[in-house]
This record gives sequence, structure tokens and C-alpha cells, in this order.
Amino acid sequence: MSLILPFIMCGGSGTRMWPVSRESLPKQFIPLLDERSTFQTTLAMLARPKLFAPPSVITNRDYRFLVGEQMQSVGVTGDIVLEPMRRDSGPAVAVAAELAFRRSPDSVVAMLAADHVIQDREGFVALCAQAANAAAEGYIVTLGVTPDHAATGYGYIRPGERATKVAGVRKVAAFAEKPDAPTATRYMAEGYLWNSGNFFFRADAMRAEIEAFEPEMARAAREAVDKAQRDLDFLVLDAEAFEQAPKKSIDYAVMERTHHAAVLPCDVGWSDVGSWSAVRTLSNPDADGNVIRGEGVVMNASNVYLRADDGLTAVIGVSDVVVVSTGDAVLVVAADMADKVKDLVGALKAEGRREPLEHRRVYRPWGYYQSIDIGTRHQVKRISVKPGASLSLQKHHHRAEHWIVVRGAALVTRDEETRLVHENESIYLPIGCIHRLSNPGKIELDLIEVQTGSYLGEDDIVRIEDVYNRV
Repeated sequence: MSLILPFIMCGGSGTRMWPVSRESLPKQFIPLLDERSTFQTTLAMLARPKLFAPPSVITNRDYRFLVGEQMQSVGVTGDIVLEPMRRDSGPAVAVAAELAFRRSPDSVVAMLAADHVIQDREGFVALCAQAANAAAEGYIVTLGVTPDHAATGYGYIRPGERATKVAGVRKVAAFAEKPDAPTATRYMAEGYLWNSGNFFFRADAMRAEIEAFEPEMARAAREAVDKAQRDLDFLVLDAEAFEQAPKKSIDYAVMERTHHAAVLPCDVGWSDVGSWSAVRTLSNPDADGNVIRGEGVVMNASNVYLRADDGLTAVIGVSDVVVVSTGDAVLVVAADMADKVKDLVGALKAEGRREPLEHRRVYRPWGYYQSIDIGTRHQVKRISVKPGASLSLQKHHHRAEHWIVVRGAALVTRDEETRLVHENESIYLPIGCIHRLSNPGKIELDLIEVQTGSYLGEDDIVRIEDVYNRV
């Protein structure tokens, strides 16, 4: 068998891990358990050139530079495929099958999630090889996790008879929806498995099944790939074609209807990290069941998960809680209610609040900016620009800006003038002037930006030129 083609689905918004995970920086890109994000850990786990080909990542346009940067940080190269809009996992799998089919019809694809945790990584890699061998015979193989508790938040799989000569692989007798607690207990006793959402299939086999069950999805994927365009290092699927794909999960689209579904049981310390309580469990709590990350103090309490990303946070005498503190939001929730965070985020979005969408620090391909203070006619930001990076050539209709350099040197274009601004120097940019900020140096450029004007929104940016094709 040739190398497995791994496709990583990397488009979720991660609402259950708020306030650390937000729409502009979802959980797959955040270090939840150690110094790497789950996406980076997945990339590193696939760096086995004798088993896996270089990965392809399917994500959306908003995350394209995050994906590229995190791949670079772990020394992994691969294709980045951009979905023009979110259409659930079915169309993503259809696109992966189409791309793999064009490389070789009998290519074996691994469809993996970017936001899952695997504790036994060597064991998982061995399972991938087993699943790929079964997929090469024409089966669509899902990894079924051996349950360690009667979970109500997962779909279940009832294994059937042996499917192939590949050890452990069995036909899927039935898929089951997320059960209530008594049903979950019965499923566990009867040997059901959790549906992990990781799939292995031959490109031609999956392509044929999607064509049979979801012809509109198959056609949309095919046309989206036919008309795809290269943009910098990204393959951008055609928006008009991709939008025609039904918004449907691959479970509903294919897995629950195909006669070729198989399951490989796995017990590798898998978790979809679906709540802060799950993070606490995975984080090796101390003797009192407490986990503290960041500047936190817990006294006279047990079973506390405390994460403090910005400043000291203390918990005294309150047990069985999750406390997560960021620069602009604090979450306090009973541990057994942690799955309600998603409902909270929905309510905050309905109120039109900013906090579910972005952090005070907002990352851009050139670096980041962070809001420090905002009023009715002013805003103060910290801006950090990577060495060699440049912001777009732009102008504003409603605001003027004053830049004060505190570290490094700034190359500033202001209308017809280009000027080098050093540490402890400043420059004023009046309303309507055409300007650009660049870092020509070898160290990061940090500056304070003071905006004044009648409207301070990020949409008051008219881009004229941009190295990141955002014009």
C-alpha cells in the first residue's frame, strides 16, 4: 500500500471552550494541555514519512494564516485548502475524496479532526496503519473509541461481524444517536463504541458513495475543485460551486447509509476535549482534584479547574467549579454544567457582544494588535509587527492615528513620504492619508497606536495594496 494521504479538518469554532476559544481563535489553535495546540500535536503525530504523505488541511479563509503559521512552527509542510463558507463535514470529505482521486483513484485517505487529543500517539499511529489496510480493500473505516464512562455527548456504534482479515476491524451493525443516560449505560454494557469522527477510505470508494447518496454534494465538490484558484500558498475552492453543497455531516450523508462501513476499536486515550471539565480530567489534577494553569491560587477547595491567562485569579472555598479568566472575560461554571458554555456563547452572540467573536489581542498574518483602551472618540492599541512584515497600504475615512514606537524601528509610508521611525519617536497620520507600516528590522516592532475620530471600527480600512491579497 502507498502512503496514507492525511486530510485534517480544521474549521470548527470551538464555542464550548469559551472564553479562551473564540471565533477568531478557536480551540484547535490554542494550547489547552501543554505548549502546543491540538492542531500542532496532530501535525507532529503525522510526521511519519514512511506511513503518511505530507498533510492537507481543510479550513476556512479566516484561519488560513493561523494554519500556515502553526504548520511552520512545527516544521510541517503541506497543502492548505480553503472553504469559502462552512458546510459541515460532508462537503469537506467530498472535497478530500475528489482531490485524492485526482492524485490516484486508489489513494487511501485519513480524515482526521484538528481538535482532538490522543494520549497514546504511538498506539494511534499503529491503528491508522490497520485502518488504512482495511480501507484499501474498499471499506470506509471509522475509529470507534472504547468507552470509559456512559457518555451522553457522543454518537455510538454497534460493532458487527468481522469485516476483513485485518485484525480487529468489524462491520458496522448500527449507528446510534447521542443517547440519554440510561441508554448510554446499556450501550456501554453491550459493547458499543463511541464514534470518534476519524475516517479512513479509498478515494474512489468514498467518491462513489457520495455520488450515490448525495449527488448534489458530489457535483458541488467536483466543480469547486475544478474552478479552484491558487492564492499565495492556498488552494481556494470556488465559492459559487461550493455553496451548492448541502450542509450535512459525513455521518448523515454516507456513513449511516453505506454498506461498506467498518469500525476499528481503539483505546488510545482519545478525547474530543468537549468541555472544560474534560480539560481538567486530561490535565493530571493534584491530590485534591485541582488543576491550576497560569497565575492562580486555590484554597480550601477541591475539583477546581482554574486557568488564568491575564493576571492573578483566586478561588477560596468553592469546590467542583471551572474558572477561566482572560483579559476581557471571566467564566465561572459548576463543573457538571460545563457543557452549557455553548448555550452561553449563543446568548452572548444574540446580544451582539464582541467577546464571543474575538479576544482583545487579534492576530493578523503580520503580527497582532491588542486593544488597551477605548472611548467614544478614541482607541488605544498595542501593535506588534514581525520582522520583515508589512501591513497593507491603506487609508481611513473617519479616524486619524498617532504611532509611538516603543521597540524596534518602523518604516512608515505617509502619502508621498517614506520615513524611518525609531524607538521613542512618533509620527502622526491625518484622516484620509495613504499609509503603510513595515518592520525592516531583525526584531519585533512594537508601537502604541492612538486613534481619534468619529468612527473607530476595523471596517474603516480601505486597502489599496496588500501582500496577503486582502484588497
